[in-house]
Amino acid sequence: MNIENALKECMSIAGAVGVALVDYDSGMSLGTSGGGDWLNLEVAAAGNTDVVRSKMRVMSALALNDSIEDILITLHRQYHLIRLLDSVNARSSLFLYLVLDRDQANLALARHYLKRVETELQV
Repeated sequence: MNIENALKECMSIAGAVGVALVDYDSGMSLGTSGGGDWLNLEVAAAGNTDVVRSKMRVMSALALNDSIEDILITLHRQYHLIRLLDSVNARSSLFLYLVLDRDQANLALARHYLKRVETELQV
């Protein structure tokens, strides 16, 4: 599945408001879908690279021998889900960033669908 189709798949998840595929080494998004006036996905993508890098530093400082599957940020009206991709052609610095409307979303299903998109994504 190419990036465009992967983003379309993510936007079909119940409650999806916006999605971005992001390279956290550079902070740049490889593609976005959705968003709008109140959700600038380019800014959010760049900002969430700091979240990922910070968590990786903490894991390193704690000498945790593990990897991040996903990071969840829960707001009163939204879920912000960051899924690190480890099955995409040796590019280990990518993540999917998905924003969900909390009233319409099923978090467990959203995580399941992101995992499926990850396995089918070709970058």
